[in-house]
Amino acid sequence: MLIRRMNATFGRLQNASLTLKDGLNILEAPNEAGKSTWCAFLLSMFYGINSRERDRAGYLADKNHFAPWNGSPMGGRMDVLAAEGELTLTRSTSRQGAPMVDFRAVYAGTGETVPDLTDKTCGERLLGVSREVYERSAFIRQAGLPVSQDAGLERRIAALISSGEEDTSYTEASEALKKQKNRRRFKQTGQIPNLEKELRTIRQQISRSEDLERQLMEARSRLVRLEQREAALRLELAGIERWEAARGRQDAEDSVSQAAARAEALRQELEEQRIPELETISRLRGAVVNLLTAQKAARRAAEEQEEAERKLREAEAAARQSPFAGMTPTEAEHAPVDLPPEPVFPLWLGWVLIILSVSLGAFLFWATKHPAAGVGAGIFCAAATILPTRALIQQRWKSWETLAQRKNKRHQSDLDKYAGLYLALEDARMDAAAKTSAARSIVDSFQSNEQAFLQEIHRFAPEVTDLLEADERLRTAAQRRRELNNAQDAVRERALRREILEEQRQESGDDFDDTGEPVRTKEEVVRELDRARQDLEEARSGADNLTGQLHAVGDLVVLRSAAARTQDDLGVLEEEYEALKLASDTLDHANAALQTRFSPALAKRASEIFKELTEGRYESLSMDRSFHMFAETGDVYRSSMYLSAGCADQMYLAVRL
Repeated sequence: MLIRRMNATFGRLQNASLTLKDGLNILEAPNEAGKSTWCAFLLSMFYGINSRERDRAGYLADKNHFAPWNGSPMGGRMDVLAAEGELTLTRSTSRQGAPMVDFRAVYAGTGETVPDLTDKTCGERLLGVSREVYERSAFIRQAGLPVSQDAGLERRIAALISSGEEDTSYTEASEALKKQKNRRRFKQTGQIPNLEKELRTIRQQISRSEDLERQLMEARSRLVRLEQREAALRLELAGIERWEAARGRQDAEDSVSQAAARAEALRQELEEQRIPELETISRLRGAVVNLLTAQKAARRAAEEQEEAERKLREAEAAARQSPFAGMTPTEAEHAPVDLPPEPVFPLWLGWVLIILSVSLGAFLFWATKHPAAGVGAGIFCAAATILPTRALIQQRWKSWETLAQRKNKRHQSDLDKYAGLYLALEDARMDAAAKTSAARSIVDSFQSNEQAFLQEIHRFAPEVTDLLEADERLRTAAQRRRELNNAQDAVRERALRREILEEQRQESGDDFDDTGEPVRTKEEVVRELDRARQDLEEARSGADNLTGQLHAVGDLVVLRSAAARTQDDLGVLEEEYEALKLASDTLDHANAALQTRFSPALAKRASEIFKELTEGRYESLSMDRSFHMFAETGDVYRSSMYLSAGCADQMYLAVRL
């Protein structure tokens, strides 16, 4: 097959074209010119792009790595010369998630579709190998020279070396056998361990079922013994009860007589003591409660009266201390104020001062013989006597006015206080009068009711003098009446019990023949019967539990049949496992024999190419089935991991060629 021309919208290639010639075509271009992109485009045109591939750390899926830079749909065309003739291959993208999936192959110049050439079969039909083989042999990319193991490549090499059939692979066959072996047994999992586990479980169930059946038989045997014991105890208890019934009828007859005698004695005693009936006693006790309440009210009213009289006395005492005692507030307002007498100065004192002043002036005039001196001396003497006298008079008038004002204020304050005291006194008098009247009314009513009550009490308790004593006697009387009622009730109850016992005897037709007192008491037999019934209930519960467990475990016959079937299935699987193991071992031996033909045949031609590439430095190379390479120089074998990168690439290139 020859490639004529390629057109690509792929990665950085924007509707780019590449024309190839016969022979070896070498593309020489700068970095980022698209050489690797053309290489990837060629592979994609033959085998398509895996749309399910996803990006991962350090790696981009081809559908993202080679998406056109201008955002156009990915696509391309390839013109080739194949065995079918001149062909035109096209791939385009109609859905973004499935790039280059739309494939078309036609005969050049006609547009007629090439039959059976599809998206999936294009590469393998035109190149003759699968994608895995193509990538590991003829397709040489910049950083992908090492050859890895693959089932397709293995089938191809085996076909070239042996039979020519490409549908067999040791790896695939070995994996298939391994899966079948693991399906039957893989460590603790698989069909065989599961059946072994199931068989162990069934055998445990069989053992458990046999043990439960044995326990159930023992439980049923014990249940029968306990039922017999319980029946014997019931018969013994029935005998004791019959004996007690006979004794009970006689005791009932005696009890009725005793109760009737006691009730009659109590009735006669109460009649002699003139004890009233319970209804009368209840009424009188209610009256006691009411009277005690009225007594408390009378005491409270007397206390309030005494308190009001005390407050009246305090108000009268406070009013008597006032200077207006005995007056009404109106009379007190008109009472005179006790003011001090106004200051009075006698006229003779003024004349004396004038005479003294004139005499002094005359004396000075006589002494000095100068009229002005006498007049001045007279004026000075008059001023010296009149001015102090005037100041003294003003001071006395001011003192009198201050004292008068003080007394007027005190008089008004006393009036105000007296008015309050007078009102308080009047209120106290009114309150005392009202509470005195109320107390007399309550006390009179209480005393009247108390006398009537005591008269009724004295009919059967003449010695009672107060309410508390009367209440105590009424309580005693009520107790005596209840004793009589209880005694009468006891007579009726015992008579009724006697009648019931007699009716039971007649209904059962039991003419008990007293052959003697039972050996054991009824309580002892009842206790033993309760224990027996409890043991019986526990035994029944245990038997039911065992039956339920036995049903849960399963029928013993069914379990044994299941164990036999499981054992048979286990034997078949073990035979199959041994057969698969034998097949796997045989396949390993056959593979080992094939390797003796595979490795030398492939390594012989690869060694020649490798020796030529390295100019004789390495004489040969060898490899194992996993394509681990070793270079040989003399007697030394070196793994590809110890070679330089260039030498390792030459080694893998030789293998690919």
